[in-house]
Amino acid sequence: MAISRLGFSLISIIFLGASLVMLWFLILSGLTHTSPLSQTYFLRANTSDITGSRPITQWTYFFVCGLDNNDCGPATPALPIGHAWSGSPDNAPAELVGGYGGDTTSFMYWYLWRFGTVFYLITLFFTVIAFFSSFLACCGRLGSALTGLIAAVALLFNTVAVCLMTATFVKMRNAFLSDNRDASLGTYAFGFAWGSWAALLISTVLFCVGKRSSKSDSGAGWGTRRRVSTHSRKSYEGRRVKEEYP
Repeated sequence: MAISRLGFSLISIIFLGASLVMLWFLILSGLTHTSPLSQTYFLRANTSDITGSRPITQWTYFFVCGLDNNDCGPATPALPIGHAWSGSPDNAPAELVGGYGGDTTSFMYWYLWRFGTVFYLITLFFTVIAFFSSFLACCGRLGSALTGLIAAVALLFNTVAVCLMTATFVKMRNAFLSDNRDASLGTYAFGFAWGSWAALLISTVLFCVGKRSSKSDSGAGWGTRRRVSTHSRKSYEGRRVKEEYP
């Protein structure tokens, strides 16, 4: 009974930890030249003749970098995608340029990725809280229920974040391709993003299943004790009848 609950809790913690690690890889991309952070970027595009841009540009969570995440600019929270070039640039895809971020970014891309970065930070906060509270799930139903609730909140924000991220950079890639420029999505970044989401989903479901399993185990134990108690009582009463009426 206790082993079943403990097993669900441990598997849930493993998936929750995996989700958290992949989320950190995503957010810290471009920070160092150590693998896999050096290979993690959302989009790589040919920006060779755009005013103020690098020949090849890669977008990460906090940075705009050159090829292989080298020659990165300063870390910027809620990074405007137009930081890859100067204001009112020549030869940039018209869909991406507008009056936001110093005349570098259009209205849609300014808000798409701005909200995406914020939702990722909120996801990180709730996932960390869920991870530390997950050890309470090993102690009983209340711990499983509390951790499952926090993980579900993290999953909600993660779902919004990963959808905004996907929409932003898939549309950016299409805009570059329509402008006859090479562009490709980052395999590592999208793998970490959707892998983190899937691991968090599995963890949330397992915490909920572990809570139900703990409840059913407790009920089964009570029913067993009750049947044993009833059987013992009947045996005792039978012996008394035999002793009084030989």
